[in-house]
Amino acid sequence: MDEIDHKLISLLRVNARDSVATLAHRLGVSRGTVTNRIAKLEEQGVIVGYTVRLRPDVKQDQINAWMSIAVEGNQTRRVIAELLGEPSIAVLHDTNGRWDLLAQLRAETLAEMSQALERIRLIKGISNTETSIHLVTYRAS
Repeated sequence: MDEIDHKLISLLRVNARDSVATLAHRLGVSRGTVTNRIAKLEEQGVIVGYTVRLRPDVKQDQINAWMSIAVEGNQTRRVIAELLGEPSIAVLHDTNGRWDLLAQLRAETLAEMSQALERIRLIKGISNTETSIHLVTYRAS
């Protein structure tokens, strides 16, 4: 994956419903280039699906968790690209310190959360993870 692929994925994460023409304009490439790159990313399994994001307050019963992720060696970009295709990941942060990445996960059930954790742990280049389930928030907003 090159810089255009990474930018394309970023644009799709913001709005996967953007037209090919809009994506092409924002990337400064042709519509054919965008179409071909999306097809290639889907074929390679980088893009594994498209989803709808809801406001956090819409799904009160959803299970939320934070996963700290350690990446082996120099594989951070590849791992990030794969994680961005994981539907349970709501937000992904690059961090410093003991962990390389911090992911906010969302699932409807504990079984779905367990499946998501397993999929993430199997990503090549991830050496270690630690997950905490979000129980309650004490901040008034």
